Amino acid sequence: MLLASPRGYCAGVERAVETVARALDLHGAVYVRKEIVHNRHVVRDLQERGAIFVQEEQGAPPGATLVLSAHGVAPEVYRRSRELGQKTIDATCPLVTKVHVQARRYAQEGYRIVLIGHAGHEEVVGTMGEAPEAIALVESVVDAEALSFPPGTKLAYVTQTTLSVEETAEIIAVLDRRFPDIRSPKREDICYATSNRQRAVKEMLPQIQLLLVIGSQNSSNSNRLVDVARAGGVEAHLIEDASAIEEGWLEGVETAGVTSGASAPERLVEGVCDWFRERGVEQIEQCRIVEEHMEFRLPVELRRELDAAEATQREIAVDRDTL
Repeated sequence: MLLASPRGYCAGVERAVETVARALDLHGAVYVRKEIVHNRHVVRDLQERGAIFVQEEQGAPPGATLVLSAHGVAPEVYRRSRELGQKTIDATCPLVTKVHVQARRYAQEGYRIVLIGHAGHEEVVGTMGEAPEAIALVESVVDAEALSFPPGTKLAYVTQTTLSVEETAEIIAVLDRRFPDIRSPKREDICYATSNRQRAVKEMLPQIQLLLVIGSQNSSNSNRLVDVARAGGVEAHLIEDASAIEEGWLEGVETAGVTSGASAPERLVEGVCDWFRERGVEQIEQCRIVEEHMEFRLPVELRRELDAAEATQREIAVDRDTL
């Protein structure tokens, strides 16, 4: 069996999960808008620690501490939360925030914006909320071919961060051909983790006959890993954990590959490895293509709270020493 590397948690997910955990340490219970990341195991673990997940900010009471998910939100969410007197902690992945900033800046400069992404995905909903009157969503090459703008329209594009690298490149090629003056981001929007995990899968494909991708059904980057394998002619399945594996998938398979989406904890990978070990698989090798060292600081709101709590503890310690 081959294990793709890198796999699993990216820096944005690590930051978001730690944000909720540290907020729970401070407050004992906090509200979280939507799933903090798209993985039910992570959500359940945080629920057991005291996190209360709500679909919208109105689901949290006035004055509550509300953590915003890694996928980002539209400006309207911040406005409504302020009106409710809630204290928000923004766990949006900084790479998603970068796309929001780009979209906002393009709109302010008078551009019509083409957003490449999947309709209904939380990241796309949040980005479109930055300038809904200026953004056109494109999900495919067909959509890109059908775009129409008045002559002289200033155009720019941005993308969802968790897309297929190849499919996005095809859409961008159509935009460049049809609108030669379209403005592109200075750096691509598909995040480093998404690109690295797709590349790791491609490296494994010549050596495997089956790929298991550990991740939730609503995880965009996990679904793209399945797509990459199938596009390369290898059977692939998206599984929540080891309990979802069907033994029939392994018929005729000499070597299976395993990877995990960017919001899947490593313990789920270990569970799948144990599943194979229980069935006599002894050789499990890492297929490593690159080392990841990206780290993101915790949200500034949370850092301030942590600093204040630490200062209070120091004051208490000094008072005790003087007694």
